[in-house]
Amino acid sequence: MSKRPIKWLLAKLHLYAGLWFGALFVLLGLTGSAIAWMPELDAWLNPDLLQASAPAPGQVFQVTPRTLQAVVDQLTADPAYGKPAQLNPPADARDVYVASYRQAGKPSPWRQAIVRQVMVDPYTLQVKGERDWGRFGLTRPLLMSGMFHLHRYLLSGDVGKTVTGISGVALLLMALTGIYLWWPRLQWAAIRRALTVSHGGSWPRFHYTLHKAAGFFAAPVLAVIAFSGIYFNLPQLIVPLVDLVSTVPDTAKLKNVQQDGAVLDAGQAMAAAQRLYPQARVSRIVLPAKPEQPYDIRVRQPDEIAHGDGATRLTLDARSGQALRIRDPLTAPYGERFLGWQFPLHSGQAFGVAGRSFMTAFGLMPLLFLLTGTLVWWKRRRGRK
Repeated sequence: MSKRPIKWLLAKLHLYAGLWFGALFVLLGLTGSAIAWMPELDAWLNPDLLQASAPAPGQVFQVTPRTLQAVVDQLTADPAYGKPAQLNPPADARDVYVASYRQAGKPSPWRQAIVRQVMVDPYTLQVKGERDWGRFGLTRPLLMSGMFHLHRYLLSGDVGKTVTGISGVALLLMALTGIYLWWPRLQWAAIRRALTVSHGGSWPRFHYTLHKAAGFFAAPVLAVIAFSGIYFNLPQLIVPLVDLVSTVPDTAKLKNVQQDGAVLDAGQAMAAAQRLYPQARVSRIVLPAKPEQPYDIRVRQPDEIAHGDGATRLTLDARSGQALRIRDPLTAPYGERFLGWQFPLHSGQAFGVAGRSFMTAFGLMPLLFLLTGTLVWWKRRRGRK
């Protein structure tokens, strides 16, 4: 097959993928730009809920196994709350404890799962308030939750998650075909023309050259975003490919090894995690829901590229506190490290504030490409008629 039919087919694929998925790309790009700053925006929107009160004179901020267990005991004893399913300790002196409660029953594939979040002040250990994480709303407590679930799930549970995964495949195809269609002859004059935005008295020419030039710079970044998005939403497409060349994470569910004895409380489980990683910050503790289930604990080591909760995962026997499995991103096999890089790259966390700012700007690119691509297509369609 000659290059011309191949180029014609790729041009059609690029065009119709853009027309079919363009509006969805814009939605995902705009919401992604916002949630790149989700912790800061959420705390700013909800200071009474997500920001700690002023400490008493002489009171020092600290998160210890004792204070964490005090929060669990207080919530468990209160019939309005009960024992939480998960507890996120505060990351710093301005943050709060966040206790999560699972939704009763199995959610429908079409419906978004709702998690009840209860916030506890780290200084007074009093409940500051609560909200339903996953519920869409335009109120301050629900705005960032709705933005995140619109971006990840399209507010449609597992079905929406699959749709966003498919859109990631379409975006990856568009990025790759766009690079092929842009590629000029390897001559300086041709390369310069391909990177020049010109008007020349013609708006269609301006739209076309802007689409091409901007696409050259944006396509590699959009390809990375698309690939990571496919991994998050359709891991069954990515993990087997990585497994062909390197070791991937072990995600099998584990059970407690020790069958007799009392179950450790959350504070004791936190202490066990701190003994394994004394320099790390315990960021998440998932409490066992059944007698045979272990503790799942997340910690963040100082040298991790993943911010927030970090990416070091510990599975501890709920009775002995012994490690059943450790997933350490700093010592993991290369396949696991490669997959571990996907979220920091997708969100821009890997490069700090500059990286998140960069990703925020590129979240606007799908809107630019939809506008310019549609205008070019419409002009050519009218011309053929």
